[in-house]
Amino acid sequence: MTNKNRLPIAAALSLAVSGAALAQQAAPGGSGALANSAAGAALIQDVVVTGTRDTTRSAGQSLSPIDVIGAKELQRTGATDLRDALVRLLPSVSRLAIAGDAANLTSALTLRGLSPNHVLLLVNGKRRHTSANISADPGSQQGSTPVDIDLIPVSAVDHIEVLRDGAAAQYGSDAIAGVINVILKSSSSGGTLSGTSGRYYKRDGLTVGAAADAGLALGADGFLHLSAEFRRHEHSVRSGPDERTGTYANRIVGDPASKRTSVAANAGHDLGGAELYAFATAAHRAGATVQNYRLPSRLPAVHPDGFSPVETSNENDGGITAGARGGGDGAWRWDASVSYGIDNVNIGMEDSANVDLYAATGATPTSFHLARYRNSHTAANGDVSRAFDTGLLPAALQVALGAEYRRETYQVSAGDPASSYGSGAQALPGLSEISAGKHSRNIGAGYIDLTTRFTPQWEAALATRYEHYSDAGSTTNAKLSSRYEFTKKAALRGTVGTGFRAPSLAQENYTSLMVSPTTAGGQLAVNSPAARTLGAQPLKPEKSRSINLGFVAEPLDRLHITVDAYRIRIRDRIIQGGTYTGQRAVDALRTAGITLPAGLVSVSASYFANGVDTRTQGVDFVLNYTTPLGGGGRIDWDAAANINNTKVERIAFDTNGNPLLNAQQVSYITSTSPKNKLIAGGAWTRGPWSVSLHASRYGKTSSEATLYKGPDAYSTTVFRHVENAPKTLTDLELRWQATPDWQLALGAQNLFDETPTEMPPETRYLGVYRYNNQAAQIGFNGGYYYARASYKF
Repeated sequence: MTNKNRLPIAAALSLAVSGAALAQQAAPGGSGALANSAAGAALIQDVVVTGTRDTTRSAGQSLSPIDVIGAKELQRTGATDLRDALVRLLPSVSRLAIAGDAANLTSALTLRGLSPNHVLLLVNGKRRHTSANISADPGSQQGSTPVDIDLIPVSAVDHIEVLRDGAAAQYGSDAIAGVINVILKSSSSGGTLSGTSGRYYKRDGLTVGAAADAGLALGADGFLHLSAEFRRHEHSVRSGPDERTGTYANRIVGDPASKRTSVAANAGHDLGGAELYAFATAAHRAGATVQNYRLPSRLPAVHPDGFSPVETSNENDGGITAGARGGGDGAWRWDASVSYGIDNVNIGMEDSANVDLYAATGATPTSFHLARYRNSHTAANGDVSRAFDTGLLPAALQVALGAEYRRETYQVSAGDPASSYGSGAQALPGLSEISAGKHSRNIGAGYIDLTTRFTPQWEAALATRYEHYSDAGSTTNAKLSSRYEFTKKAALRGTVGTGFRAPSLAQENYTSLMVSPTTAGGQLAVNSPAARTLGAQPLKPEKSRSINLGFVAEPLDRLHITVDAYRIRIRDRIIQGGTYTGQRAVDALRTAGITLPAGLVSVSASYFANGVDTRTQGVDFVLNYTTPLGGGGRIDWDAAANINNTKVERIAFDTNGNPLLNAQQVSYITSTSPKNKLIAGGAWTRGPWSVSLHASRYGKTSSEATLYKGPDAYSTTVFRHVENAPKTLTDLELRWQATPDWQLALGAQNLFDETPTEMPPETRYLGVYRYNNQAAQIGFNGGYYYARASYKF
């Protein structure tokens, strides 16, 4: 909880702590965060800093839609990950319900139905580094290298601000869908201890976690807030029977096992004329995800009972920012900082074998180091701002100027020789030296923001940003925002803007091969000679245009409503495309130095391309209302909805004259995410007791599924259209404040044990894939129950 005695420092150090403290004083019940949950969002009195240079502006006064989620709301979801908590609280935020392979080991989220690459994540207002682990499996998130929000301890978070609007002109590349700003705790005293444990109704997937945070004083005018967290999650298994054996030995459908340890620190000190600040996070995560079962006939001398390779990930992640700021009281306010972030991922394989190596030498390892991916980010920025009285306007002209330099690197290191010899390790061959390399780029940027009022009711802002990428060229983007207040309780707001997203270094340089028992799919670096044989061209930046029109109202006391309609057009969107099969694919993979195992039924090869222009449009709705019950306590009601639709406006062609996308790949973009999501419920509080109950309805999804039986088996032109019926999940939590310091909670996520629609038999690979891993709205694990205890000191 924010220390009210630290308001001047915190406002300078975390860009939002003054707002958090003001919200603490104003929120019903004095909770320090939003007293309501699920939609979570824009109460009029919650001061925000995201999307504005004004640190006294409330969410309701913002020119763009902003959701504010407090630490209590994150905790009450029962989620032990930040990503899953936000998905349960905000309809506009979603995740891939069923991920696979390495994507299982990275936490990616989306905003307004776009890619994880279109969301910019900030910590205390500063850009955070992205993951080195690229999502390679087919689906809506393929090719993304997102910021992994789960590597930030939940216990370190004071609140989160979600800007649901294009903000590339304000924050730079990646902010096409919006911005998520994580504000860290900054108190100089007190803290919490908590522990949680739960598992699925089917008695697997055990999760245990522990967290702690504490504030310390640094002299009379400083603070240091420390946080630490541990989480362990065990495998779950939801596979169908393997049609080759009639047994459940194939355990590929299920959660990966993972262990995560993360720490965070946030510090600041007031020197009188300036404030020094610093914050840092560090995390280690180890994960293991099961691959398809190999029959005993694959290598009986080594695995006489058959084997299920297990892909492993060993990840170290860290980021640090340090800076100083000062000024104000009619003078220029200034802020200068330096940031560094790194993500280092080692990919391995256990319980596997190299069949070709065994044939050549009579021996093979069963464990392999496959590859190492390393991503780093260095940034330096400076900002100044000041209000000017022009004498011509009813309010001061707020002027903000800034510049930024960033250097990004992406390094791929080869696996051990045994992992790539011949056809390589079973399930995922290691990377050879031909695919290794180190890549970097430099980015320079400058911006100017102008904000003023033309009348007491009419406010407008203009932001313009110039960026130059050493590998992707230059761009200038602008955003015009306006808000008109009809009364103190009703206002109209709107924005128009342009955006830009440079291709990630991973998208330009990633190569891999995934091998199942009967198929293989290769991902070729777009700039490689192998990809050029399939018609590849160098990647260009994506460019966007967006418009948002919204209404904010408080028609009754304690009732807050926001409605925002939006449209986002993206040109030259980067997707996996250029897919070829058969001998053409085999030849391209050989050109890349990749050897294929014998006996495959289908081989494909693809690359990332500027394949499509899209138009996404929709509406966000948020409602909050509080009902006082006198001696019966209080109910904080909430409802929120997102209606979202994406259409393909143009499909590009490769240099061979073939379209870059087929019908299946189009469906990944247009229909694999729910076109609507509704969250509704409330929290009842009376004395030491409180109950939260929320229902989340996910709309229909569909995709064009690959056929694995019949005359069109493995076709890339003929598919089976499959639909997933709408699903509703119910979450319930009961809390008891045993003493002023101790709280106990029992809860259930997916109370009624809902699971996705099952796939038709002919679309289930090997019979084990019961659910649509490209288009499911909800996870396949069913209900989950948990208990939590926390102590506040």
